[in-house]
Amino acid sequence: MVCDPISRVRRFNRAVTSEVGALDSSFLGRGRPLGAARVLNSIGRGQSDVAAIRDYLGLDSGLMSRLLRSLEEEGFIETVPNAEDARRRVVRLTENGRSEFQAYEALSNAQAEAFLARHRRPEELLCAMDMIASSLKRDQIVIEEKDPRHEDARYCLSEYYGELARRFEKGFDVSLSRDPDATDMIRPRGAFLVAMSDGLPIGCVGMKGDGGEVAEVKRLWVAPSARGLGLATCLMTAAETIARELSVKLLRLDTNSALSEAQQLYRGSGWVEIGRFNDDPYPDTFFEKRL
Repeated sequence: MVCDPISRVRRFNRAVTSEVGALDSSFLGRGRPLGAARVLNSIGRGQSDVAAIRDYLGLDSGLMSRLLRSLEEEGFIETVPNAEDARRRVVRLTENGRSEFQAYEALSNAQAEAFLARHRRPEELLCAMDMIASSLKRDQIVIEEKDPRHEDARYCLSEYYGELARRFEKGFDVSLSRDPDATDMIRPRGAFLVAMSDGLPIGCVGMKGDGGEVAEVKRLWVAPSARGLGLATCLMTAAETIARELSVKLLRLDTNSALSEAQQLYRGSGWVEIGRFNDDPYPDTFFEKRL
């Protein structure tokens, strides 16, 4: 069949392979293939444990060793035993390696800018790319506890507020909402969790507490590009785990009937609908869950 799903996926794979230079012997004209450049990039971005880099890039031990050896021979990296575990190796950039990393960064940024400039609807293109990346990196999504004032948390909250403004019939103004203080979502009172995909925030949830046995779940949000992957359930499960660690016995939350998918999630995961427990003007449905 001409345009069947498999053919479309394979067309996409061929296009990406060609566009990123996966088959070039000199990636971005720097004299080495893409594999070596990716290893150098990982080290430059702060990864140092050899085994962790190998797992992140999906390389077998033999290929990883060859790539590291080639970078060492070029004088870009040095490998030393892990100070805490001599069986593990740690790798770091030399001064020349840092210069090469910066050269790749500049070229990669320019390549990305040129790619987006060729499309008349770059934002739609980015949304499609985000969805693909989230799907492909599904198994590497991690949930991290962060200060709700951290830039990753603030990004998620800003996107969340923007979505509510679009979906609520009368819009959304956070200044009118019972927006919790940041300190109420930091241990030992509560917590704020951010889902990260390859360094980018794609979801969040907060738990607002006062040190007692009752706390509220707030600000559950998943980026549109990451929906359908079960991430909201993972975030809620992680929030409940922390609640138990903080000796919380009862969780509550409020939501709006415009967020039907959220209500479906709550009802399907043990939450029970209750009466109104606050005077926030936006929610119209209320739930609780005993832990």
